[in-house]
Amino acid sequence: MNNKERAKQFLPFDAMKGLTEALKIREEKRTRVEKRELDEEMKAEIGRSLARLCRGCEVRLTFFSRGHYLTVDGTVTDLDAVYGYLKLGEERIYFDDIYSVKLL
Repeated sequence: MNNKERAKQFLPFDAMKGLTEALKIREEKRTRVEKRELDEEMKAEIGRSLARLCRGCEVRLTFFSRGHYLTVDGTVTDLDAVYGYLKLGEERIYFDDIYSVKLL
């Protein structure tokens, strides 16, 4: 038996196709949380932090997206105060969804 044939016997076997994907989707839905309401002080602090941002700034953002709070480090590639969003790479994050901003 050559090495390729021998290695095949150790490959993972999925007896029930699609089960792992279905379990991942179910787990993701089960772990969703409600969006937290910010008090006026936190909104003002986030507004001050956003006012200091510019293209090319390194930031750490915590924001709400599809039922989860995510923390992302990145470089601001676009900032639009009129429409109320900023972009980290290709991801568009709206100001209303931001929970915290930290300049790096």
